[in-house]
Amino acid sequence: MKLTDTCIDCLMSRVVFECGLASADPKLTEATVTACRDLLDSMKGTSFLHPQIASAVHREACRMIGDPDPFRELKQRGNAEALLVCREVRHQLNDFRDHVLASVIGNTFDYAVRGHEVTSDFSRFFADEFAKGLDRDDTDEIFRNCSRVVYLTDNCGEIVFDRLLVGYLKAHGSHVTVAVRDAPILNDATMDDALAFGFDRVADLLTTTGGGAEIGLDPDKMPADLAEAISQCTIIISKGMANYESLSEYDNLPPVAYLMCVKCEMIAGDTGIPRGSKIAVLRT
Repeated sequence: MKLTDTCIDCLMSRVVFECGLASADPKLTEATVTACRDLLDSMKGTSFLHPQIASAVHREACRMIGDPDPFRELKQRGNAEALLVCREVRHQLNDFRDHVLASVIGNTFDYAVRGHEVTSDFSRFFADEFAKGLDRDDTDEIFRNCSRVVYLTDNCGEIVFDRLLVGYLKAHGSHVTVAVRDAPILNDATMDDALAFGFDRVADLLTTTGGGAEIGLDPDKMPADLAEAISQCTIIISKGMANYESLSEYDNLPPVAYLMCVKCEMIAGDTGIPRGSKIAVLRT
């Protein structure tokens, strides 16, 4: 997806949020916002996709505030909250659809997205959303394509439920490659999170999307092992909006299953699915 004025407003609000997480004073916050907006303006109208521009802006914000991982406490909190709920509900997850639904509910752990709030009571929220089910459900068709899977993770918190879904796929004969972020950016899951939850013990290959602090997927930056896995896979399971914003722009991909909560109007407009929907959509 390309950058729009709405995307710019949301992106800059995230920069301010990052400054707050790092306890930046008003002068440093103003300087950071100015530097990030100048960088953003220099990239507008180029061929860069939204995730590539957002990644550059967030790297600049972290450089200005002197903190490479301002979301660290929120990531730890999200993982802890999700783990508690996971222990409560995992016995309720019986089939592929249940595991996908749990993973999509986990995708709501996404901070500073305009118009979206992370719940303060995830246990009750999970129960309510699980009862409602998916708003778009292509899970039967997705599962039929899951002999060789490349699984692109997104946020902390939800990665707890990703682990259950990957485990389910492995138990049912899938070969699974899991890719996490190469370095901290926003509250996205990194290798440290993946190792903490045992992805190395269940995935056939655990790797990163490459490029350092980079959201989405940039084919020019991904490591050779991930590129090879994508060339051989029968499906990509893509978690979250940034991965959607990248992959939806690329041709010559295998089938892609987009698993996410639609948290902004731009994604809603692009997918034709209302904001707030929980979706598992297969695009071939």
